[in-house]
Amino acid sequence: MGFNDLMEIWQDIKYPCLISQSREYFFKEISSIEIKGIERVKSGDVVSLVGDFDPQTIATFLRLLDLGCIVVPLTEATSDNHQNFFQASKSQYMFRRNKLEKVLMPTQQDHLYLSRLRTSKRPGLILFTTGTTGSPKAILHDYSTFIERYKTPRPQLRALNFLLFDHIGGINTFLHILYNKGVVVTLKERTVSSVLKQCCRLNIELLPTTPTFLRMLCFYPDLEKDFPKSIKIISYGTEKLDQTTLNRLCDLLPEVDFRQTYGMSELGILRIKSEFRNSLYMKIGGEGVETKVINQKLFIRSKTRMIGYLNAEDPFDESNWYSTNDIVDVNQNGYIKIVGRTGDLINVGGLKFMPDEIESVALNYQGVKYVKVLAIENPITGQHVELKVEPFRKEDFIKLDFLNFLKHRLPSHMVPKRVIISDIKLSHRMKKL
Repeated sequence: MGFNDLMEIWQDIKYPCLISQSREYFFKEISSIEIKGIERVKSGDVVSLVGDFDPQTIATFLRLLDLGCIVVPLTEATSDNHQNFFQASKSQYMFRRNKLEKVLMPTQQDHLYLSRLRTSKRPGLILFTTGTTGSPKAILHDYSTFIERYKTPRPQLRALNFLLFDHIGGINTFLHILYNKGVVVTLKERTVSSVLKQCCRLNIELLPTTPTFLRMLCFYPDLEKDFPKSIKIISYGTEKLDQTTLNRLCDLLPEVDFRQTYGMSELGILRIKSEFRNSLYMKIGGEGVETKVINQKLFIRSKTRMIGYLNAEDPFDESNWYSTNDIVDVNQNGYIKIVGRTGDLINVGGLKFMPDEIESVALNYQGVKYVKVLAIENPITGQHVELKVEPFRKEDFIKLDFLNFLKHRLPSHMVPKRVIISDIKLSHRMKKL
C-alpha cells in the first residue's frame, strides 16, 4: 500500500520523484532511508507522524502503511494540540520524521471502527477536521479504499506541494503526483514571492493552493512579469474564492487553467468539472459519487467515504448520505456554486442572507486585502452586521468612503453598522480565521 505499490511504478524511472531543499531524491533512495524505531510497531498500531513532505517523513509514512499501521499525519504548526490529537486518535507511538520519539501507550486501544479495520488487516489513515466549530474530529479512513482513486492514470506533472502534510489536500497532491510518475516539489516558505521563485526555478506545472493565497497573488506587484511561464494549472479549494479575485487572475494570467477543487476529510477529494475557466459553478462527480440538493443544502454519497469519527457521532444517514452543510446555488445548467455554510446564515429583522453577499461587494473596493463579516446579536433586529477589514495600506484607507461604497451597492439590512480596521489572521493552512 505504500512502497510496495509505488516501487513497481517507479522501478524503471530515471528522474527524481521529489525535490526538497534544492536537492533531488530518487524513489529508490527514499525507500532506503533508515527509520529508527520502526521495528517497535506492528500491523494495526496507531502511529502519529509529525513532519512534512520531506524525504524522511515520506519514507516513514509509506513504510508504516506497508506494515499495516493506522497513520495520523501531523505538522509542527499544530504542536499545541498534539496531545489532544494523540488521545482522540488513540495513538500508541509518535514518530518525528524518521525517528520514534515517544511511546504513548504500548497496547492497541479498543474502538469499534479501529477493531473493524484491524480485523480486515488493512492500513488506515486518520485526519482531523480544522475544528473551527468545536473540537477537531478524528476521521478514520480505510487506506485501501482511500488510495483507489489515485490508481486511475492522470497527466504527469511537476507540482508544488503547497498544502500541508496534515491536510487532505496536501496528501491528495502528494499521492496524485507519485502515482502518475510526476515530481513533487516541497516548499519551506509560503509567501507569494517564495512560491513564485520556487515555481520559476524548478519549472512547476501545477500549483495547488487556497483562495486566501490567490487573493495575495492577485495583488502581487508585477505579477504578469514575474509569474512562472511553466505553470499550466492552478487548483484552488479548502474555502470559498470570491468572483472578483478569480476574474482578475483569469485576466492577468490568460494561459493558466484555473481549476476549482472540492472535497472534505470525511469523503476525500472528489472529481470536479468547472462550468467555465472563470466560473465558480461546478459539477461534482466521479466513480461511486452521487450528489443531491435539498433546500439548497448539498448532500453527497461516496464509496470512498471514511469509516467514521473516532470521537463523534456518525454523520451519515441510514442511506449513507452525508450532509456537507454547504449551501449551494444551482444554475439552469445544473452546475452548483457554494455560497456558504448552514451555520453562516445571518438574520437581520427576518431578512436572511449569507456573508458572501457582503464580502463579494466589499472586495471590489480598491485597497481592500481581506474582509470578514461578523454577525452580532441585536435585541431589536435579532442580528446586525459588522465588518472587519484589512486594507493593503491602512494609512490610505478612508472608512467613510468605503461605507458609502457599500451603501450604494447593498440592501440596507446588509450594510455594516460598524467597520473595524484590523489584521485578519491566517491559519497555518493559509486560510482565513
